Amino acid sequence: MSERTELFTIGQLARSTGLPVRTIRFWSDQGVLPETRRSTGGYRLYDVAAVARLELVRTLRELGLDLDTVCRVVRRPESVAEIAGAHADALDAEIRALRLKRAVLRSIARRGSDAEEMRLMHRMARLSARERQNLIDDFVDHTFAGLDPAAPGAGIADAMRRMPAELPDEPTDEQVDAWVELAELVADEAFRRRVREMAEAGARGGDAGPALDSDAILRHAGAAADSGVDPASPEGQAVVDLVVGTERAGRGVLADQLATFTDARVERYWLLMGVLNGLPPFTPAVAAYEWLIAALRASPELG
Repeated sequence: MSERTELFTIGQLARSTGLPVRTIRFWSDQGVLPETRRSTGGYRLYDVAAVARLELVRTLRELGLDLDTVCRVVRRPESVAEIAGAHADALDAEIRALRLKRAVLRSIARRGSDAEEMRLMHRMARLSARERQNLIDDFVDHTFAGLDPAAPGAGIADAMRRMPAELPDEPTDEQVDAWVELAELVADEAFRRRVREMAEAGARGGDAGPALDSDAILRHAGAAADSGVDPASPEGQAVVDLVVGTERAGRGVLADQLATFTDARVERYWLLMGVLNGLPPFTPAVAAYEWLIAALRASPELG
């Protein structure tokens, strides 16, 4: 009997694949593995294409696909070559999953994570690209709900959604850590409220105060913060004069306006998104702005 016409019983399939007879029979009953024909004695018989399909079904199930999804894959009329191609694609997905697990384990080992952190890292890293995007979309939708999409600064919502379609096949420790930290951050209600405050203030417009030279703030206020200069000291106040001018009136209002849009956790969000999207890191600015805000509030003559 040629390979093209050779038929196999469920028992033969079980012996060749190592799968239990009851599993193969169940899959056949569900239509996942349709029989080629019945023998004269009423036994189910399967051709060589069914053997390849059975291996594909096993791989898909081991990858966690539900039975309905597996049915949709295997019920299409396909040749052995097409089934083999689908099987290869499924194995590619399995390899990517294993590489991701390896990266998570390496990160856990490097960090010395405890059991709870290890559980969280593994759970978050296993999320599909769509699930990761849904997590970020839920955060952005909650934060910007009801705000005019045409309002000043509303475009920030789109920027906050930009997740990579997939983590790299071999993500770095930094990328695994960034994803886990980002997932924890967007789930924090205090962080969500803070971003909502910033979004509402931005939507109102006109709350940012006079335009300031951000380069000057980073250069002068940042240097003062790094050097530990007391914002209330004469040296600190001289830096304020250098950055915003010598006019004392309205400094308290300016400090409040700057504080509205200054938050270390929001800056951390952008840094983490940059890591995940493979963007070059930017120079953190919050420390410089926080120092300037403190110095403005410490000015002896507030307006």
